[in-house]
Amino acid sequence: MREADYAALAQFRYQLRTFLAFSEAAAQNAGLTPQQHQALLAIKGLADPNGASVGDIAGFLLIRHHTAVELVDRMAKLKLISREADPEDARRVLVKLTAKGEQKLRSLSRIHLDELSAAAPALGKILRSFLAKVR
Repeated sequence: MREADYAALAQFRYQLRTFLAFSEAAAQNAGLTPQQHQALLAIKGLADPNGASVGDIAGFLLIRHHTAVELVDRMAKLKLISREADPEDARRVLVKLTAKGEQKLRSLSRIHLDELSAAAPALGKILRSFLAKVR
């Protein structure tokens, strides 16, 4: 390891933490917890037209199934998501965004993309230094 490698790793972690701090504050300003924002993004990002299962959400958020169930319950009470039985397997529950959930996610996603665009030059430089190390 070179000193430059440690510096690049430190800067990479700093950039990640800066983005996460921004993201958490943005979610809270929108009236959501960071985990609720992540769940909205997971449901939309999984891109299954039938919805996402609670297990899918748990896997995407790296949380236990029962924790995802509690999260889904809270989000349904806030009318951010709706639940329905899976048409192919009635034992599974599928979750979809409501209009309110879609609006919150759209608003948050716009400002997140702006933030990532601002951070892209620094992140790109760091990632290029990692690629140079691999080659």
